[in-house]
Amino acid sequence: MKSKEKTQENLRIVRGRPSWPISASEVEGFLTETGGHLGPVTFDRRGKKIQPYSIAPWAEEEIDDSVPMILQVLRGDFFCLPFGGNDAPFRGERHPVHGETANARWKFESASDEDGHHSVHLSMNTKIRPGRVDKTIRLDDGQNTIYCEHVVSGMSGPMSLGHHAMINFPDEPGSGRVSTSRFVHGQVVPCLMELPENRGYSCLKPGAVFESLDQVPTLSGELTDLSRYPARRGFEDLVMLISDPEASFAWTSVTFPKSRFAWFALKDPRVLRHTIFWISNGGRHFPPWSGRHVNVMGLEEVTSYFHFGLAESARKNPLSEKGYTTAVRLNPKRPLAVRYIMGITSIPAGFDRVASIEPGGGKGQIILRSASGKRAQAAVDLDFLLAQSP
Repeated sequence: MKSKEKTQENLRIVRGRPSWPISASEVEGFLTETGGHLGPVTFDRRGKKIQPYSIAPWAEEEIDDSVPMILQVLRGDFFCLPFGGNDAPFRGERHPVHGETANARWKFESASDEDGHHSVHLSMNTKIRPGRVDKTIRLDDGQNTIYCEHVVSGMSGPMSLGHHAMINFPDEPGSGRVSTSRFVHGQVVPCLMELPENRGYSCLKPGAVFESLDQVPTLSGELTDLSRYPARRGFEDLVMLISDPEASFAWTSVTFPKSRFAWFALKDPRVLRHTIFWISNGGRHFPPWSGRHVNVMGLEEVTSYFHFGLAESARKNPLSEKGYTTAVRLNPKRPLAVRYIMGITSIPAGFDRVASIEPGGGKGQIILRSASGKRAQAAVDLDFLLAQSP
């Protein structure tokens, strides 16, 4: 058994931000002190050194203080509470974009390495809605897998929340194949994501409902394929999928056939009920974006009414009126644990896109099957995902 405690002094500047390191045999990552963004992350660090997460191109530039902190830090994956733009106040609460958890400073609690398990524990006492959030990131030796847990305690009332993973795709049209587990409703955000008068451009038809990622309506009346990316350079768009709540777990994946790996994310669809695709391919021409944020797709596991924020998610909206939950209800006597798994695995030649992810290959394994009939597996502790809240 080996155990050691790290301290605040482990902070180092990584891509322009003070960050805490965390590493295991196969994975190395960094957690920013401000916002708790997880990035950069290197998988297969002893081999190909795969870095699938995006980091904003302005990460090491001097940014005007008027730019929200979340955009100054923007990288990897981060936890949002409440999720969304939060332009409108809710019951006197005025939250920043994606909440304090994505913008404010986290407190270092502990970090340890013990029996092949490596973890960092951070905390935040929130002020806008008083409460506490405990963030724990865990890596295990021998796995290309990240285990994320956020425990929300001391709060009451409705709340939107979610993870905000952002994947960087090779600069080649269709180089990545995106797929998800079964969804029961798919819809384009019910307004233009960006407005030309604000130097922003979108191409998907607002509010359009779809049943398949490869047939999504555009403003021109044509259909486009969201499962192949990069695509539609010069546009910024957003869609939301409602996961099947009956599934034991839900998943999102991106396959990179030329690079021979697949990225995946796993969640409990009764906690994180939806998947948002934020498709960012150079459609914003105002600072700090300036048309240079390209080939990025946010694959965001949330419970929210699209990206609007707490007020719109907590109040009646067109989805909640159809019976789809768009906010969780927090109870100060019952902490809520939000668990989320991300990872990569190598894939064989001919593995085109993930068609299913299921337990298999023995305890602590998942099997990824492709539409083309190929198979890959990854070491993943599924018990972590479905453990009971504290």
